Amino acid sequence: MARCAITEHSIGSFGPCAATDRRCRLVKLDDPVTTLYPPTGRTRPLRNLYLEQPLEPENWDGSLFLYSNFVTSLDGRIALDAPTAGASGVPPHTANPRDWRLFQELAAQAGVLITSGRYLRQFAAGTAQDVLPVGSDEAFADLLAWRRAQNLPPQPDVAVVSASLDFDVPEALVESRQRILVLTSAHAPRDRRQAHEARGCQVVVCDQGATVTGAGIYRALEAAGYRRAYSVTGPQILRLLLADGVLHALFLTQALRMLGGEAYDTLVEGDVLADAPAFELRTLFHDPYAPEAASQLLACYDRR
Repeated sequence: MARCAITEHSIGSFGPCAATDRRCRLVKLDDPVTTLYPPTGRTRPLRNLYLEQPLEPENWDGSLFLYSNFVTSLDGRIALDAPTAGASGVPPHTANPRDWRLFQELAAQAGVLITSGRYLRQFAAGTAQDVLPVGSDEAFADLLAWRRAQNLPPQPDVAVVSASLDFDVPEALVESRQRILVLTSAHAPRDRRQAHEARGCQVVVCDQGATVTGAGIYRALEAAGYRRAYSVTGPQILRLLLADGVLHALFLTQALRMLGGEAYDTLVEGDVLADAPAFELRTLFHDPYAPEAASQLLACYDRR
């Protein structure tokens, strides 16, 4: 396999790659991946793989485009319980800096990142990863420059989905001056709503029931003027988006490893999805350089 020139960048201890090595490490982002679909046989650098292909599918109508991304093992694990930490986390055998780079490329293109109150509770407890991308490491300076070139703010805005509002917004997020929306239901505690508003958050009631729905999330973000929303949270929110048919694309990294285990998270949790949402493959790449001693498939699926 032909190899491109290698550019080395130091990746800091943020994100899934931190699970394998808390120290800085050298990552060869220009080692090529192979295009498997559409079939060409060509190779290309990993760098800018998701920046240089259209984010939306052909003939997109210009409405809000909502997408998500996960890294999973061959047997479908996206997270394993870590009893000592009291929370689940990305397994070290699937986490890798090359996937984390692609995660950041997807974040760089977003107008708003969708996260959850659960994630912010984990962050406050010290069991979550970096507060939210786009990373400030030197390795991601080109992504910040890309946003500037597109006349985008330095960082995407943040939308926190929570029915209970039982979370605190991290000080780092408040100080970043990103716009913070809190998407909740009409049944949310009034005192918690007021507390978040006092911290500078914009609280949006997107559903009249006791819970937040995928359709409510989509309506609220579209009404706020966004055209690209990136869900960076877990399987519960993904299920809401799938159930209401508002997830348009899934970028899925599949690390070719088997993990097993009894306490784990998969892509979707909860009741069976009644209509079993169908997707079609848009692109597929093979990355033989990660995770260590294995390889991974990089796929983009569009909702039918």
